[in-house]
Amino acid sequence: MTQPKIEITAEAVRELLREQHPDLADRPVTFGARGWDSQLWRLGDDLAVRLPWATDSADALLRKEHAWVPGLAPQLPLPVPVPQRLGEPSDRFARHWTVTTWVPGDPADRAPVTRGAEAAGALAAFLTALHRPAPEGAPAGRGRGGPLAEHAEGFARALAEATELGLVPDPDAARAVWEDAAAAPVWTGPALWLHGDLHPANVLTAEGTICGVIDFGDLCAGDPACDLAAPWILLPDGAADDFHRAYGAALRRARGWALLRALGGLLIGEAGRLGRPGGQPTWAPPAAASLRRLVATAHR
Repeated sequence: MTQPKIEITAEAVRELLREQHPDLADRPVTFGARGWDSQLWRLGDDLAVRLPWATDSADALLRKEHAWVPGLAPQLPLPVPVPQRLGEPSDRFARHWTVTTWVPGDPADRAPVTRGAEAAGALAAFLTALHRPAPEGAPAGRGRGGPLAEHAEGFARALAEATELGLVPDPDAARAVWEDAAAAPVWTGPALWLHGDLHPANVLTAEGTICGVIDFGDLCAGDPACDLAAPWILLPDGAADDFHRAYGAALRRARGWALLRALGGLLIGEAGRLGRPGGQPTWAPPAAASLRRLVATAHR
């Protein structure tokens, strides 16, 4: 669900800081980015303020990050935004918000990976470190980390819509990838920590390789295949094999998750091209490249 979009300004952010964290209130505040759930405002050189913007779920996602990410971050080989302060609802702003560390870099949908082998190694190291058994009480995913079969209807709808829009050159090959992924054995291991949302806008790059991972709002425990879709989505041609050698697994189920992400990215990109709400035109090129790479594996 979405709420009416909240108008947030730099001065409003400063007032919140003065009210609850006055020791930070004199730092420069500049706009950073606007995502599905939250807005990001840079706070000085090394911090950022994240505030819910348009969805009902944003508060819970920020509180989840605040509860779990500080314990995970020291284990991870790439920089991630680590929550430092939690802002409470008040008369000035009636929702939770957070102060986190700032992670430098450019989103991969705007600055794609070009050094494939190096980025594959960085991504494999990150996911190897993250994919550890989660403790009892770890959050469940919002449709992430569970059986791929639960998404069969969503896949069929997305494929039909993207095909009708002319975004999928070979729907039969895409369907073959999905059917193979859905037929793969289900995950029987322990529920592992997952990022849950490794699309190009949540991965940062610098000088052609991956330099950070952001937005842990979908952090959850489950089947690692959800995250192992990432090499198909993020890396250039040929680099997925480098990733699988470094990580030690090439899961059939991961191709199904990657196909879901590619179709979603195509539809979101097309909505952006048409100027529709929620559209992101920069999502289309990586999604199209991912679909092309996945379809090439249809008969492998």
